[in-house]
Amino acid sequence: MSDNQGYMLALSLPELGRLRMRGQRLAPRLPRARLVDAVKAVIGVQAQLPSAMELSLRARVSDLASTDIEAARVQERTVVRTSCMRGTLHLVATDDLGWLLPLLAPGIISGNARRSAQLGLDEQTYAKGMRVIHEALAARGPLTRAELAQQLASHGIDASGQRAPYLVSRAAVEGNVCYGPDRGTEPTYVLLEDWAKLGPSLSREAALAELAHRYLSAYGPAEPRDLAAWSGLPVREARAAWQLLADQLVELKVAGQPLWMLAEQTAWLNEPLTDGPTVSLLPMFDTYLLGYKNRDLVVAPAHQGSIYHGGMMVPTVVVEGGAAGTWRYERRGRQVHIEVTPFHPLNAEVRGLIVAEAADVGRFLGPSFRLSYVEK
Repeated sequence: MSDNQGYMLALSLPELGRLRMRGQRLAPRLPRARLVDAVKAVIGVQAQLPSAMELSLRARVSDLASTDIEAARVQERTVVRTSCMRGTLHLVATDDLGWLLPLLAPGIISGNARRSAQLGLDEQTYAKGMRVIHEALAARGPLTRAELAQQLASHGIDASGQRAPYLVSRAAVEGNVCYGPDRGTEPTYVLLEDWAKLGPSLSREAALAELAHRYLSAYGPAEPRDLAAWSGLPVREARAAWQLLADQLVELKVAGQPLWMLAEQTAWLNEPLTDGPTVSLLPMFDTYLLGYKNRDLVVAPAHQGSIYHGGMMVPTVVVEGGAAGTWRYERRGRQVHIEVTPFHPLNAEVRGLIVAEAADVGRFLGPSFRLSYVEK
């Protein structure tokens, strides 16, 4: 997996950051008409918090409006919000679900086995629950989770506490249901087969190769444990996926750590992303910050406690591919107040780019913004 000249490439952290930001469409961004391509590029945008999902897409698509996302999801149905990687809610391109869900579902189900047992959800109960959910949505959908819980309870299935979320998530992971149109502020579920036309299925080996190639296209340079941590696949399958691409990979080192990238992307090393530094204001749960087992190459260990908080994370200022601070926003009337807390002093050029990013966040959340700094 070393390069053709017989030596191993070594990259600096800024070089690594530029490659990853380009792969994730953070720099340069895609035009507004290519929203679905932005979703496909990162395979899925984490979506348990809709506002964060929208801000992740804003960071990747120029001039995007939140109505564009809802139109793609509900009217055009070119993207679907459903449980996918690691069993977590993601926004995924519709034509990827036909091969992606069957590939990931076994690992997600296995990973949930212990908690399922604690909740009294054995496979017989899951099978019955899947039938009840399917029949209820076929006859009465779209339905909220509370309404599905009522249907489950009426058929003798205990849907109290966390049982309903686990049952509905299992239905989503198995490709039976997905999120449909919101009912006011409350999401509903629909049958996936009725809601959208999925893309083709693939053999498991072909799906593994496709996932690894797509992952490296967006998240590379990376290593198999990164793919496993991001996707929910067992590490052994991630390593097998690497082997399927062995003749397409280049091995390199970053800070002494072996990583791999697609040989087809090595030309990017000689192509500048922009005329100056790259700056992004990324929201909670952005895949750039969660897409790896080892986050030390994106967020310095000294700052990880400021960003990651036991399953949650703080919106992050990314400069040249590395975390340079945190940020928060608050709506006050018609103005968005944005507060940036840098980890270290920022030069005038970077501060100017943060102003431009803040202005775009203000445009997206609208209609105006105010930026302030909290200096440490």
